[in-house]
Amino acid sequence: MYEDTHSKTIGYLLWIFGFMGAHRFYYGKQITGCIWFFTLGLLGVGWLIDLFLIPSMDRKADIRFRPGRYDYSLSWILLTFLGIFGVHRFYMGKWLTGLLYLCTGGVFLLGVLYDYLTLNEQISYENSAYRNQHGNA
Repeated sequence: MYEDTHSKTIGYLLWIFGFMGAHRFYYGKQITGCIWFFTLGLLGVGWLIDLFLIPSMDRKADIRFRPGRYDYSLSWILLTFLGIFGVHRFYMGKWLTGLLYLCTGGVFLLGVLYDYLTLNEQISYENSAYRNQHGNA
């Protein structure tokens, strides 16, 4: 059985910005997230279809990603709305890069784009490292 790591509510909130692929990045679908970003959600058609696909994407993300110390949904909200200031990096304990993002506008937005592509994996890594460190493997 799997634990709930991603939220349908957050998925739908990000879907509002779905023409940029935000919800697809959130659910770990980087390739289609990029396609949505560059085609404005397949000219809006894919964006509307995703309204009905979010429950399935949510289930698959819950199976794929493991819970732990850092919450996926909170991290994604911080990245989406405050990423340019590095708040999501401060949350994950990455103080140096958080300060770098804060002083450089998310490393001139390229760092924010990088985090959109890799945030789920970063959280999974940090959660695994924390579990291994504290004997909860």
